[in-house]
Amino acid sequence: MLPSAFVHQLISAPDYQGELVHLERIPASEPVYGTLGHELAPALAKRIRSAGISDLYRHQAKAVDLLLDGVHVVVNSPSASGKSLCYQLATLHDLVENRNATALYLFPTKALAQDQLRSMRGLASPRLLPVSAIETFDGDTPVESRSVIRKRARIVLTNPDMLHLGVLPNHSLWSRYLHGLKYVVLDESHVYRGILGSHVANIIRRLRRVCLIYGSDPVFICCSATIANAQEHAGRLCGVQFELVEGGDGPHGEKYFALWNPALTDPQRGLRRSHNSEASSFLCKLVARGVRSLVFARTRRLAELIYIYARQRLPDELASRIRPYRAGYLAQDRREIERRFATGELDGLVATSAMELGVDVGDLDATVLAGYPGNMASAWQQAGRSGRGGNPSLSILVAQDNPLDQYLMRNPTFFFARRFERALINPGNPHVLEPHLLCAAWERPLMGEEVEAIDELAPGAVERLLSRGLLRERRGRIYPDTGLDYPALQVNIRSVGASYQVMDQSRGVLLETVDGAVALSQLHPGAVYLHQGDAYVVRDLDLRARIAWSEPQEVDYYTVARELSDIRVTSVEGEKRYGQATVRLGTVQVTTHVVAFRKRRQYTEESLGEVPLDLPETTFSTKAFWFDVPTGAIERVSTRGASLDGALHACEHASIGVLPLFALCDRNDIGGVSTPHDIDTGVPQVYVYDAYPGGVGIAEMGFSMVGGLWRATLTLVRECPCADGCPSCIQSPKCGNNNEPLDKQGAVDMLEWFCDLGTGD
Repeated sequence: MLPSAFVHQLISAPDYQGELVHLERIPASEPVYGTLGHELAPALAKRIRSAGISDLYRHQAKAVDLLLDGVHVVVNSPSASGKSLCYQLATLHDLVENRNATALYLFPTKALAQDQLRSMRGLASPRLLPVSAIETFDGDTPVESRSVIRKRARIVLTNPDMLHLGVLPNHSLWSRYLHGLKYVVLDESHVYRGILGSHVANIIRRLRRVCLIYGSDPVFICCSATIANAQEHAGRLCGVQFELVEGGDGPHGEKYFALWNPALTDPQRGLRRSHNSEASSFLCKLVARGVRSLVFARTRRLAELIYIYARQRLPDELASRIRPYRAGYLAQDRREIERRFATGELDGLVATSAMELGVDVGDLDATVLAGYPGNMASAWQQAGRSGRGGNPSLSILVAQDNPLDQYLMRNPTFFFARRFERALINPGNPHVLEPHLLCAAWERPLMGEEVEAIDELAPGAVERLLSRGLLRERRGRIYPDTGLDYPALQVNIRSVGASYQVMDQSRGVLLETVDGAVALSQLHPGAVYLHQGDAYVVRDLDLRARIAWSEPQEVDYYTVARELSDIRVTSVEGEKRYGQATVRLGTVQVTTHVVAFRKRRQYTEESLGEVPLDLPETTFSTKAFWFDVPTGAIERVSTRGASLDGALHACEHASIGVLPLFALCDRNDIGGVSTPHDIDTGVPQVYVYDAYPGGVGIAEMGFSMVGGLWRATLTLVRECPCADGCPSCIQSPKCGNNNEPLDKQGAVDMLEWFCDLGTGD
């Protein structure tokens, strides 16, 4: 079915209520080819011709030439633009020319590594590079195969986790491989942001110092979805200078991109139909018409919910042809789902961002985004999964009733202008850096000049570890304490804390693992946890052992945790005036407490009540920016009869909701507190902080562009059609105070005061 015909059917249906707010037609484009300045090795040139590759796109030719000249390259281009071929050709050429050369490919997911393994082995040949010389090395690799890989592999495909845990601490076993290391590839490098990116930056620095032991100095290649600061981000990740290659020279078929805002069910309160139900309905309609489709959900829980909704609506024959897919599943389950979808046994998947990346699952006709994924890079990556074969394709963004989604629904030109955000990392975050210093000292003692460089990045980091007895100094070198045993095992690179295990109590088996940063809010007693479409109710959370004991149970509701937060300023690191408001940047101490959880009915979102919890508080230090409220703004709010407490609270919620438009982050990466009487200053203030210990740069970004943030927030709140505030503008599902008090008009008055007096950033 043609995308335009499917959209026409949607808007011609009797129950259509104007949900289609914008339909963008993106015309097909022709390829732009380039000429390679270097002559490829004859065996490689012959092999790629036999694989049907006769010409390179312009950006591919430029990237390969730079790489063969020994230049570090970052390729910044959209989905399906042929980024992989850039590093495949360069590495294969050098590995053919130098029989001792090796290459390391790093992927953020095992699925992507497996997909690239198939691709690389498809290019291999006895005269070029034998299939046996290309291997994956990850947690799924059998122990008995690992020594063989170390001895003979020339291209190793792995992930940062395995590099951190399996390769670097055992580098002497990899001496042959590391001695010849010519190229290091970081595919989908835009994924390495926030806490994960900060960890990866430290892992890459550990790799580079280990390479020095074996006399290698590899060329780095980063491939990224389109982001605003690809060159800067790659440099911060790897610690070297990169040349930027922008790539939009590949062909693509005609695409229709629809923005779909679920119908209002209560206009006064601004309540809309569930976006999950809408996305599930689209999946059913597409699968029923034989349209191969992929639905993206924001979270694991929502992926499972959308799958359950669709499975219940479809007849058994069609229901058997859809599956959920997400991180956390066992490796054999993921591989089987990927295989069945790629071979056409399945017509539809409901996936998290685990399927956003370049895993080859065949040509897709449609993608449905169940909620804006939080940033432009991900939105266009997800949409780009359909239409890869050059045929017409359809993408539908189904809006959630949150500030970010609703801003885009009312400002579609902002979305289609593709204003890409900046990726943020903080390698010097002491909560991230210090564990990696222990790992680095384990791998090779720290030298004096290294300690000086570390002190410039994070003053006092080495001294703190020495004072705690984790490091010791001898003859000018820094060693790990003799009692320190394999420190890499203690570092979870995807969080700043250890993960939790979710166990099926009835069978005594492990279901999956959950990041420690969200464990208290997702695995509290009474929480409904979804795994492969089945509901499990958490019966007990063992905080000491980090185990959530759960039981399978049929329920018709899901749960949402309620958190309270408190904040104290510990240092001020920046201050500026914007109009008559003072905005500050600094370090704060945040205390959070999961105090209760709410039950909500599936499909209808009806509230089924709240259950109190008895869980410990958690306290951490992080970065924040905050602003006080000028006297004139307070008087304006008071004159209008609005609530100052409600106006501040609404400004906090809406600002947090809009901030991801400017920084490559998720709303869950940000926290906030508002108070009419700040404990330190006694004046009304609004705080916005990084929700991770030490921070990752979000607060700094907010501080630098606070004027633009206020203007976008004002537009969002003022244009929302609700009467008194709703989830689309000032209400937050995470609010620990049950969204009370909130005053929409007071927030508009306050934001207008800020913006009217603003003089620009």
